[in-house]
Amino acid sequence: MNLTEQRYAPFALVREMMETPGIIRSFASKPLDGVLRSLRATNRLFLTGEGSSRIFPAKHAISQALNSGTPLTLHTQGCRQAAEARLSDYTLFGASNSGKTKELISLFKARPSAAQFGLTATVGAPIAELSEETFVLSCGPEAAVAATKSVVEQALFYHALLLAFGGQTLTHSTLRALADAADATLQLPIDPTITRTIAEAPVIFFAGRNDGVAEEATLKTNEITRKKSAYLEGTYAVHGIEEVMDAREVVIVVDPFEAEEEKFQDVLVKGVGLTVIAVSARKTIFPTIQIPSVSGMDAYLQLLACWNVLIEVGTSLGINLDKPVRARKIGNEYTTERSNP
Repeated sequence: MNLTEQRYAPFALVREMMETPGIIRSFASKPLDGVLRSLRATNRLFLTGEGSSRIFPAKHAISQALNSGTPLTLHTQGCRQAAEARLSDYTLFGASNSGKTKELISLFKARPSAAQFGLTATVGAPIAELSEETFVLSCGPEAAVAATKSVVEQALFYHALLLAFGGQTLTHSTLRALADAADATLQLPIDPTITRTIAEAPVIFFAGRNDGVAEEATLKTNEITRKKSAYLEGTYAVHGIEEVMDAREVVIVVDPFEAEEEKFQDVLVKGVGLTVIAVSARKTIFPTIQIPSVSGMDAYLQLLACWNVLIEVGTSLGINLDKPVRARKIGNEYTTERSNP
């Protein structure tokens, strides 16, 4: 996709996606002294929020922590389920672009944790009154319903926080390399055959690691293409659901494990007759959207590649990308007039 062709240019969603490389390039970590003091006291971090403010940012952070071997314990759940957990020994972080998501406000009012911090794109948001400290994203507001650039900046914030806990930083050279690769990924031409196959599918499945990429892409599929979708973690795609799949459907597998490709081929392509498409930095046995790689940062590029594909599908179907019929920017908005937030 790009902003020079008429089929993309009218949409705020595309403009906001294309702003993402610049946000990455200029990303600068906020002063984190207060958060780090809390984390060193608790050694536990709980990340919450709703929808896109939680799925990729929080799950990517957990994957990052597991892969790096940090002694910090991380968990994530939606706000209502978080309210059921014992969080008194945790540092709690809540993300909400509007800063007035009803479920998050309710959780923070209960003050269940040792310390709680907010992450928002809105200055003076209600969440700030309930937080020890609130961090405001630099990406600015989003006009499109589907959150995009804010999702990446939220993930970068948590990424930088975990590095800072270990005495490291997100370097300028890494951010520049990621920004360049992000720009290339967003503008990568998508094979029209792939676009057509996905556009004609009644259901689009995403399979992959539990790092937020495939799951976030599943949500974006609903908002951007208006198609039904489902996230199949790990090898769930070949552990029973094949019984109810049919040949018209599509599975997009994000960064497949090479050792599992033959199984997916046998069960889904040969067994069901459907199309499997891969998003990967390497060639696979499937039709592959091959993307750049930046060490330690590939999940961002995988997500952006999914955005690119979904924009191609949405525009090919003639969809107004900015205005879903039912979906809202704030899923459940807190208002001060309500006495039971």
